[in-house]
Amino acid sequence: MLLEKLNWRYAAKKMDPSKAVSEDKVARIVEAARLAPTSSGLQPFEVIVVTNSEVRAKIQAVAWNQAQITDGSHLLVFAAWDNYTAERINTMFDLVNKERNVTNEGWENYRKMLLDTYPPRDAEVNFEHAARQAYIAFGLATAQAAFEGVDATPMEGFEPAKVDEILGLRARGLRSVTLLPLGYRQVDGDWLVNLKKVRRPTDEFVSYVK
Repeated sequence: MLLEKLNWRYAAKKMDPSKAVSEDKVARIVEAARLAPTSSGLQPFEVIVVTNSEVRAKIQAVAWNQAQITDGSHLLVFAAWDNYTAERINTMFDLVNKERNVTNEGWENYRKMLLDTYPPRDAEVNFEHAARQAYIAFGLATAQAAFEGVDATPMEGFEPAKVDEILGLRARGLRSVTLLPLGYRQVDGDWLVNLKKVRRPTDEFVSYVK
């Protein structure tokens, strides 16, 4: 049950470098991100899977030296589009038309509306919008990792510009948003592992409009 797995998971502070996550589990975690809902179905982000130890060490150095980046076996980098362009929007709409083998006037009118709205906007506004879409996928990847019994530590504590430089993201029209190291908890040395999960009570977290 997913809720049981979500109660099991926590942001592991120490990962066991001797235990690697299997590639099939990583593939399912990434697939959960790929299947995430996004605004207008544009999927304005990519996931970079980093296993190279030297590259992960460079990223660790610009991410507050968080050990999970190198002690885990995989590092997922969620990188959003730096801007919405007509080419990017058209590529996704054309893909939908090809895969569904159908076009209709309403869909094409929607395409035109996005083309008239997104590309003229400030690039930073568009990046922030794309980054919010990346976070949806980031959450689903974290949940899928829990479902797989894999530890994942969500991270915003890093210098995005330097991660972009290390991975050559700007040349690809991408900017890093979040990091998600994958691995297995090492109980010894992890101060958080045995502490109770604490969340706000449901009656303080949820309200209803009836």
